[in-house]
Amino acid sequence: MAVQTQAINEDKLNAFLGQVIGELGATVNAGLIVIGDRLGLYKAMADGKLVTSQDLAEKTGTAERYVREWLNAQAAGGFVIYDAGTQRYQLPAEQALALANEDSPAFVCGAFELATATLRAGAEIQDAFKTGRGFGWHEHDQGVATGCERFFRPGYNANLVQAWLPALDGVESKLRVGAKVADVGCGLGASTRLMAEAYPRSQFIGFDYDAESIELARGKAKAAGHKNTVFEVAEAAAYPGAGYDLVAMFDCLHDMGDPIGAAKHVRQTLAPDGTWLIVEPIAGDKVEQNLNPVGRAYYAFSSFLCTPNSLSQDVGLALGAQAGEARIRDVVTAGGFTRFRRVAETPFNAVYEARP
Repeated sequence: MAVQTQAINEDKLNAFLGQVIGELGATVNAGLIVIGDRLGLYKAMADGKLVTSQDLAEKTGTAERYVREWLNAQAAGGFVIYDAGTQRYQLPAEQALALANEDSPAFVCGAFELATATLRAGAEIQDAFKTGRGFGWHEHDQGVATGCERFFRPGYNANLVQAWLPALDGVESKLRVGAKVADVGCGLGASTRLMAEAYPRSQFIGFDYDAESIELARGKAKAAGHKNTVFEVAEAAAYPGAGYDLVAMFDCLHDMGDPIGAAKHVRQTLAPDGTWLIVEPIAGDKVEQNLNPVGRAYYAFSSFLCTPNSLSQDVGLALGAQAGEARIRDVVTAGGFTRFRRVAETPFNAVYEARP
């Protein structure tokens, strides 16, 4: 079938094609970032010293010819610096903070692990576009779960204990003396472990519907030596227990098929003076407010992960990762909460407090 096109502006076409070339390189480089992360190539350059491809290959136990091509790709993208005079490469301090230091709030390799693992379900999501059926988080490659934890953990490391919990009315004082906390939709438990370590007198229970994620969370908690954490498989609208001083949901409410049902269950399981902490991807209420680099990334992930997951479950409200504050407020108030406010935000997250 012939495709009818509009009149073409050559300058705009060439500008767009230049954009596409950048997009193509970035897409393929995502895989190279994952390789560099897993093989320790970035970490081996973190000291900022100039190295040859042979130096880096010997240091990491890899093949020089592959490393040379990888380094040239990194240099072309501005990830490393190439010194033509000595034919050596350098990882600048700023890039090292983002690519080689997992404890850094700027660490990004987890995002690329998540992205490349997400794309492995391309055929299934393509089919879902035609059928409208859902596709659950648990159906994705395991790299989605591990990459997701590594993607969000730097932000939690930098903000959860330092800013988000203190912003909640009266919650931190309860945590210091001993509170009962449910971390719902905990995934591999990064948020649960952070809170448990900061507040050893409190008890933390992490819930997630994915049994494999819960097993990984248990292993990580055991390795960390935490005695005040428990992880259980449970749905967000049916997790056990009552009298929780704090229920937390980190970057997961919008993924749920029935977030209102989950909100009602939170209301039922909270102590009378309890608090619901909701951390969501940053978003405006209107599409045009989200047409920016952060919104672009979140809409893309939402197309592959968040929206299909919600559509795979009962109700299938499909809020999407760019739901915005107004829609989150509607969910919270429909669940029976009377107080709702934004208490903090970062370039990637909005943090809300809900009270009965």
